[in-house]
Amino acid sequence: GDGSVLELDPDDGCTVARWEQKTRKLSRAFRSPYLACYSLGAAILLLNVLRSHCFTQAMLSQPKMESLDNPTAYRTGLALLGVGSAFVISSFLALGFTGTFLGDYFGILKEARVTTFPFNVLDNPMYWGSTANYLGWAVMHASPTGLLLTAVVALVYKVAVLYEEPFTAQIYQQKASPSHKRS
Repeated sequence: GDGSVLELDPDDGCTVARWEQKTRKLSRAFRSPYLACYSLGAAILLLNVLRSHCFTQAMLSQPKMESLDNPTAYRTGLALLGVGSAFVISSFLALGFTGTFLGDYFGILKEARVTTFPFNVLDNPMYWGSTANYLGWAVMHASPTGLLLTAVVALVYKVAVLYEEPFTAQIYQQKASPSHKRS
């Protein structure tokens, strides 16, 4: 494609962000890369709320899995939810809003790539923390539908990582290069 068709992916907004990185049209339209990034972040947040709502409705409208419908499984799900939330929240705190919502595609970079907790424990902790949240929610509700949907979420995040990781590595490598520092 020529980049003229926009698709807003509710999981990461990567299609829009790559289009922005190539054209800077959103930054020009919003007259600020920050305002454009905040707007994309707000759209992603709203779509994530919708995704979570649909996930919950699909889960609750289907039969439970008897083997998961017990106090031990419930506590395991609660623990997954706790660990997932810790990774998501600590990732957001380490990256900030623009770091979380693809600011690097808008030219908004940190001084250096974040390598502190939770990034020193797990690559892409926000994605895997979010996956743990969905898995925990599915286990807590003894939901085979939730388990299946969690697998779909994990797959989508895996694909997102395949697209985002090389770009992130490249921009921070370019930023650190001596030729970039002279310009």
